[in-house]
Amino acid sequence: MCSCGKMPAGMCDCGGKMGKYKEGGKFPDLTGDGKVTQADILKGRGVFKNGGLYANIHAKRARGERMRKPGEKGAPTAQDFKNAAKTAKK
Repeated sequence: MCSCGKMPAGMCDCGGKMGKYKEGGKFPDLTGDGKVTQADILKGRGVFKNGGLYANIHAKRARGERMRKPGEKGAPTAQDFKNAAKTAKK
């Protein structure tokens, strides 16, 4: 049988590529928390954007756009800045 288990060897068109997926491959720990979680899968798919609050502020200034005033819809709150400070790289 072929490694995919569908047909006799030589007759299957998978070329033996399905063997590593049949038993389930290891997914890398992309977030660095020591466990493979849903966050790792989403990061691998490119769902999470790199950067964060300060990266967004910097990019907006580089484009010449004005910052939103406190209280405007979509403006970062004081709690957003506190959370960003906790995750800042030193």
